[in-house]
Amino acid sequence: MTKNKLDSKLLAQYIDHTILRPEANESEILKVCDEALTHNFKTVCVEAKWLATVSTRLKGSKVLSITVISFPHGADSTEKKHQDTLAAVRAGAQEIDVVLNRHLLAKKDYAAVYNDLHQVVVAADKVPVKVILETSELTENEKRIACALVKAAGAHFVKTSTGFSKSGATESDIKLMRETVGEGFGVKASGGVRSYEDAVKMINAGATRLGTSASVAIVQGACSQSGAY
Repeated sequence: MTKNKLDSKLLAQYIDHTILRPEANESEILKVCDEALTHNFKTVCVEAKWLATVSTRLKGSKVLSITVISFPHGADSTEKKHQDTLAAVRAGAQEIDVVLNRHLLAKKDYAAVYNDLHQVVVAADKVPVKVILETSELTENEKRIACALVKAAGAHFVKTSTGFSKSGATESDIKLMRETVGEGFGVKASGGVRSYEDAVKMINAGATRLGTSASVAIVQGACSQSGAY
């Protein structure tokens, strides 16, 4: 169903409020946490080194703490991804976003891609796993194959981008991913989602989650559409 407008409270529950700049400091991390608490965003997404800080700040709220694994390149060994995921869950991660190994995909070593992802899912246990495809680096056929492998490996979402490559989420990629994984599976649009209009386009294309650092501007845009805040 196409959504022409989304109110700020509903839209906030699509948003992973994200700060992944390597140079980000503690005050910036806490500011992002406080914004998430104020606007009731779905999650806060940070580097693993900040998980303890974020988990403490968000304790007692409904906002989830999430982190990234093998970010942004995806080329770490399967064992390192497994161990880093175990450590992240112990540190308080309530969702895991892992980067697909595109080198293995390009080699058509699909068994290795499957195992690489499945070992993260195993390490995460009951914690949901999102897999970042970096769609701007893949052919259409590779995107479809990657989506199928993500589902087979037991993950819970496919995600477009790290935000650190040549381009981010596009409507066409979200539509392709949704078509490939089917209904009831998570699709996250990330990278370049900067405005309320961007957010609505991605949701209408099939996204069920939005990764963005422009979260406050997006929900304020929703408020300006409804005339209330």
